[in-house]
Amino acid sequence: MYARPTYEVETVVAAVAGDRDAIDELVRSHLPLVYNIVGRAMNGHPDVDDVVQETMARVVTGVSGLRDPGSFRSWLVAIALNQVREWRQAPDAALAAIDEAMGLADAASDFAALTVTRLGLSGQRKEAAEAARWLDADDREVLALWWMEVAGELARAELAAALGTNEQHAAVRVQRTKRRLETARAVVRALSARPPCPELAAVAQTWNGAPSDLWRKRLSRHARDCPVCGGHLSDLVPAERLLAGLGLVAVPAGIAAGPLELARTAAAPAIKGGLLAKGKAAAGSALAAKPIAVTAAGVTLIAGGAVVVQTLRPEPAPPRRATPVVVSSAPASSPLVTPTSSRRPARPARSPYGLTVDAVDQAPPKNRPPAPLPRRPAGTVAIGGKHGYSRYGGAPSITHRGDYVTITGRGYVQVRWGILYRNRVGPFPPATWTGLKGKLFHVASGGGRRMDDEQAPGVTWMGSPETGFVRLPRGQQQMWQNEFYYLDGRVTLHNNEGGTDIDLTVAPKTWQEVWADLSARPDPAKGIVRYGLTRDTGDDRAPVPQYVTRAANPERVPQRSRV
Repeated sequence: MYARPTYEVETVVAAVAGDRDAIDELVRSHLPLVYNIVGRAMNGHPDVDDVVQETMARVVTGVSGLRDPGSFRSWLVAIALNQVREWRQAPDAALAAIDEAMGLADAASDFAALTVTRLGLSGQRKEAAEAARWLDADDREVLALWWMEVAGELARAELAAALGTNEQHAAVRVQRTKRRLETARAVVRALSARPPCPELAAVAQTWNGAPSDLWRKRLSRHARDCPVCGGHLSDLVPAERLLAGLGLVAVPAGIAAGPLELARTAAAPAIKGGLLAKGKAAAGSALAAKPIAVTAAGVTLIAGGAVVVQTLRPEPAPPRRATPVVVSSAPASSPLVTPTSSRRPARPARSPYGLTVDAVDQAPPKNRPPAPLPRRPAGTVAIGGKHGYSRYGGAPSITHRGDYVTITGRGYVQVRWGILYRNRVGPFPPATWTGLKGKLFHVASGGGRRMDDEQAPGVTWMGSPETGFVRLPRGQQQMWQNEFYYLDGRVTLHNNEGGTDIDLTVAPKTWQEVWADLSARPDPAKGIVRYGLTRDTGDDRAPVPQYVTRAANPERVPQRSRV
């Protein structure tokens, strides 16, 4: 069950007060939740990205009026479902529904297929995802919310608020949808049985092959009464047990990132003018275009593998004058930031160091070479602390909870990740950087792979279908095999492992060694899946590691860094 972390409420409070960085963080961190709800409720229709963008635009423009910061998630999800319902009422959506009913929609592009592919599902989990195709629109809405509840992303009160009802009635609707999902699972199992049931084939003789609510009822009656089909259903695991360990389907880059021209010329006027018309009636709105950037205040792009922060300064409309914008320069592909407003007081000037922090990014294309790596001055780096030594170059290794290394000096440092998922998979407390004196930058990611890349079909360095997959906390950036940092000062890195077995190996590196790692050409025979990623911008706007603080206690590091 979802437990709202304290820092999320603090972020909402800051967003309501007009903090642009806080609004940017809310949009970025909740975009996957909205995408999964909308995608599943709309069965992966091509208009999903439009509806997601409309939802996030309404969040940006409406959060200042939120009275109860603790209700943010309920409010957000309710907006998402309302946008889905408005889309269904639009003429084009009605035509799409007719196409779906007639079997003209592309079944391979629906959300069930995306879920199966992107989460690497197999067996009964795959069947449960595919069964969602057989539900009607209302049941898909409830399933979208219940799936998020079982996955730990929503509380029951938030689910009920999104449905516009109380918890008791919401429980009734969830149970009804679960029964229909179980029926659909029985149909999926019966249809995939080999050899096929001859009587089932006779019942389905006039079926066009497109899953639908009507044919679910017809085929399930046979599956329930037929001794052959019924024999395949005895081992069905309850759906909530199947879905509990699943993560979220990743947000496509096309939804999370948009062209610079759209940010400058279209998105800001769209929000300012309230161009949030229903469904395809919003065709003239900038938000109907794909992809999108919500405002022209500032964007973060990835160009050639490097994180590039660019501030846009739109022409102010006289006589009003826009306040200066502080860019939330995250190393993420999402350019969703907040609009300027002359009604908000100007924020005090501050050093740019530490602005780029605690952001999630998307993997670059595997064949994209890294951008040039800026060369920073280096001296001697010393490593001490409570640690052992790894066979990986004899470097200091922190392999147990409470182990740490203290790094001192000026130069490059590599942290190599090892997730021993075959030993243990469970909760994942992130590693933390504490007691920072000086400056610390996250300059690059490499090792030839991200930890969520496949090493075998369905198996990543984060887990396998047999062992389960390590799920990162919300807001945790996906690790690469090797993460590279630049330190000018002193900092301590802690292994806080909990339910997952984690090994971290820490070693000083030269600029040449870092660049050789990043620029190694993909070669599956050598285990190199992709080029590395340059993150360093060469100045104080370069990203800093996640969960870093100048305090010394590793147990009290907030999951929004304080540098």
